[in-house]
Parts: sequence; C-alpha cells; structure tokens
Amino acid sequence: MNFNETLKKYEPVIGIEIHAQLKTKSKAFCSDINEYGGTPNTQVSPISLGHPGTLPRFNKEVINYAVKMGIACNAKITEIMHFDRKNYFYADLPKGYQITQDKTPICTGGSIYIKDDKGNEKTIELTRIHMEEDSGKSIHDQDPFNSLIDLNRAGVPLIEIVTEPVIKSGTEAYNYVSEMRKLLRYLEICDGNMEEGSMRCDVNISIMPIGAKQFGQRVEIKNLNSIRNIQRSIEFEICRHAEILEKGEDIAQETRNFDASTGETVAMRLKESAHDYRYFPEPDLTALIVSKEYIENVKKTLPPLPNELYKKYKNELGLSDYDASNLTESKDIALYFEEMIKLTTNYKVAANWVMGNVKSYLNQTASTINSFPISPKILVDVIKLIDNNSISNSLASQKLFPELIENPDQKPLNIAEKNGWISKNDSSELESIILTVFEENPDETARFKNGEKKLTGFFMGKIMKASKGTADPKTSSKLLNQLINNEV
Repeated sequence: MNFNETLKKYEPVIGIEIHAQLKTKSKAFCSDINEYGGTPNTQVSPISLGHPGTLPRFNKEVINYAVKMGIACNAKITEIMHFDRKNYFYADLPKGYQITQDKTPICTGGSIYIKDDKGNEKTIELTRIHMEEDSGKSIHDQDPFNSLIDLNRAGVPLIEIVTEPVIKSGTEAYNYVSEMRKLLRYLEICDGNMEEGSMRCDVNISIMPIGAKQFGQRVEIKNLNSIRNIQRSIEFEICRHAEILEKGEDIAQETRNFDASTGETVAMRLKESAHDYRYFPEPDLTALIVSKEYIENVKKTLPPLPNELYKKYKNELGLSDYDASNLTESKDIALYFEEMIKLTTNYKVAANWVMGNVKSYLNQTASTINSFPISPKILVDVIKLIDNNSISNSLASQKLFPELIENPDQKPLNIAEKNGWISKNDSSELESIILTVFEENPDETARFKNGEKKLTGFFMGKIMKASKGTADPKTSSKLLNQLINNEV
C-alpha cells in the first residue's frame, strides 16, 4: 500500500513532545556552566553528579523563560506549583531520578497557529509545558567495546512542550516544529539547534480508519534530530501501521528509533501500558508561587512574536503570504524590517530589498543582520531615491548598494551625485543618446521601425549602457517609441 492510498483509508493521529534546552548561563539546580561543546565531564559538580548530601537550588531564570513561552502560546500559567522526582535508572542519569513537574506543570493549555497540508491556518492545541532537568549523554560510537558517558548535560534546564493528538500528517508536524523553533528563537530562550541536541523531539503516532472515533495503538519515535526527519519518520510509520492492519495483525506498543540513512524506523524496546515512575514531590525544593504581577512584568519584556508580525505584514501592509513568511523567518530580520517601515510606506519595495540584496549579502558573507553595515534608515533613503526617479532600481542594486556596503555612513544621494548616477530626465539629453544608438545600430533600427517590437529590450540596454545606467527607464522608453515613429 503506497502513502496516498493509505491516507484514503486511514487517519493519522499524532502528538509531539519537544524538549528545548534553555539558554541560561548555569544549570537548573546548581551553578555549573550551561554551555555546549565543553570537554566531556568538565562542566559538573557534586550536585549535578548526584553526590549524597547535596541539595538543589532553583535557577530563577528557568521559570522566567518558561513563563515567556507560556505567555507566547496563550497558555494558563500555574500560580502555585512544585517539582517532583521522576524515578528511573539510566546510566547517564547520575541521581537515579530526574527533577521534573508532574501534577503541577508551569503551563497548561495554550496553542499556536500553523499551516496545514493545503496551506490553510490550523490551530495546534497544547496539553502542557513543564520544567525539568536534562540527563547526561551516552556515546556509543567512539569505543568499539564500551559506551562512554558525558555528564556535562546532566542538570541542564529544559522545558517540555506537549501537544494534544491533533496533528494529522508529516507536513503538519514539520510546520508545527518549525513554528515552535521559530518561537523559541524569537523569545531567545533556546537556540533550536537540533544537530547539537538543544532541541529534541519525540513523536507519538497511531492511525485509525477514516471516520473511526477510537484511536489506534500508539507508537513512540524517540530523539528525532531534524525537522525533515520528523516528517520522514511519520510518513514511514503511517505506511508501516497501515500494512500491519491490512494483514489483520496487531501493532505492537513500542518505542522506535528513526534511521535517517534508510528512511525507516527500528524497534528499540516494547513499551508497557503504563510507566511506574513513582512520582513524588521533590522534598529539597519548596513550592513556587508565580504572581499575576510577575506574569505581567514578564509579558512586558516579550518581543513582537512571529505570528503577530506575519498577520500584520499580510493584513495591514498588504504583503503576500510568501513575503510575510520570509520576513518573519528570523526575528532579527523582522526587527530590521520593522525599523524600515517606520520610515517608508513603500512596504513591498522595502520587503524586496530585505529579501533580495540584504539577504543575498548575508548569505554570501555568512553573516547576520546584526552585523549588516547599512542601517534601515540609509536603505530607506535608497528607496526614496528610486521612488522619486532620482536613480534607477537596477543602478541602485548593482552600484549604489555595493558602494554603501563599503561606506555605510555616507548618504546615498551624495554617493549617487559624486559618481554621476542621478537619472537623466532631460529629454534633449536623452534624445541625443537615443539618436546616437540608432546611428550605431542601423540594421536593428530599420527592423524596429518596421514594427519588430521585441527589439525594445535591445535598445533599452544600449541606452542604459550609453548613459552608464542613469537614463530614466520610463522616460527613455517613451522617448524611444516617439523617436522611432518620428513623433519628436
């Protein structure tokens, strides 16, 4: 059964858990440095190693970041909460338990908006967001005989974001995780680098016959490390489940890994119907109280959020879905554009410059908008020169823009005047240029005069070359047609 046939018979039911490492300077319950890439087992202490007699101390910045995420997702912030011990043994979990939140997660409910398979807006409801600490990392590929343990990650603060089972396809899952990563980056609470493990995803998936009300047997896919692999793993699992059901067999409740090289999932272990984690309140940490005043103060620190900016650009500025999506992909790009539209109402041209010349420069130089030399005001001045026909768009893009990169403090008008780039609107001067072009190209002129209109581009190119790009295109085109028809 192929993928399209499967979707005609079965409906996928998908929920996603995102584990996002928070960008605090220290770990969740001790002062160990929280930084990726350190020499193994150097960013540890008796507390993160779980030595007897040590006591955790809560990092207030963790709750600050978690509240930011809750507000951004329109979730309900829990006023009184406590931490719990989740008891289970792994070699890279030094204490033998994880400090997490069970009964009182910091955020409940909430939602974000994504695009579904057809490009329509869809709401993805959240179940909860809770705070917890990360475990260490087991490394299996550096020693042929032993697994190695790096405990630098033990105790790093996480938030776990859990959706309701409302995602219906690999594409929706891709869009959801992309949107969540964008939101985490806008809030500057997680860098979202999945290849470094700072954002990891688990997918819970089942399928049921179209029209059924009871969910099928759920399977969990663990530790997906790229957004594309999330989509691939889901699409593989949908087909795998369908093939099993078509044979009249039962789907095993299990945990699986995704093999990116084969595009297939592989069974890790069978999963029992319920875990006995023996949750109980963490005795070494007091309850946390989050006041409404605190929440309001955090709310004031939030930047413009991507979905708000997307709707503003599309509905208020009249930009296309493509433009609005591209401009909001990066927070820093969006903020740069925000500064531009305070100074111009030519929103489409401003968007074109940001998505064109600016992004091209950033890609070529492997730099970010924060180090981009041209200020929003200077770039708006360039747009104004184009709007009032002082300089052509092509000349501004090809000559003025590179000059401003080298001399970002100079005014665009001064640079244009100094280099003789101000557009020629004088009819007599343009007429002289066009007549000279006619004389230098007699064969093409004769064909053009006889009605071969496709030569318009040829002559406009010659005019621009002769005028060194300063001929006003509209004036030149009008005069060109008048002269060839002997109307001047």
